[in-house]
Amino acid sequence: MALLAINVEIQFFNLLIKLPATFVNRCVCYTIAALWLGFSLSISHSVAKADSPLEYQVKAAFIYNFIAFTHWPDNTNQVILLCVFGEDHFGNEIDKLQNRSIDKRHINVVRISDPDQLKQCQAIFFSKSVSNNLASILNSLPNEPILTLADTPNAASKGIAINMSLMNQKIVFEINLAIARKSGLDFSSKLLQLAAKVYQ
Repeated sequence: MALLAINVEIQFFNLLIKLPATFVNRCVCYTIAALWLGFSLSISHSVAKADSPLEYQVKAAFIYNFIAFTHWPDNTNQVILLCVFGEDHFGNEIDKLQNRSIDKRHINVVRISDPDQLKQCQAIFFSKSVSNNLASILNSLPNEPILTLADTPNAASKGIAINMSLMNQKIVFEINLAIARKSGLDFSSKLLQLAAKVYQ
């Protein structure tokens, strides 16, 4: 039963992602997504194992909404380059965000293995496989308007803007607002209200 509920949730998010990007639809989608996120999507015990494909399907949907509720500086590139750095557990789920638009800006998903290329990204998901080098990598991106994302324990306190984790079989997230604002980013108040913790 829990597995069926998760499949329904994923279908719901996939439907949101496929809707036309008109202003009205975006407003409706964002409102529905905010409410949906407020329930902290349940993950059944059978799929709550680390790095399970089902877990990353849900995380990919969260990432789309994180991007939708993020405000970049006005002079930011019109393409939102979403980079996956490190071991990729998403499979083709993250690729479903390819060419989706948010406020007339299109998402382009790429995998990057060279840390020197990260400055070209508008959003970066850091895999757990690079957690040992996370501090030094973030130090190489000071004050860049880049939305940094992860699912590594304590990553938000170490400088990641938004960090996801499994807690009581639910995906929850923390926001490091101070780091985001230092980088020129800001978040919708709706997203801040839904965070499990906000570092000021």
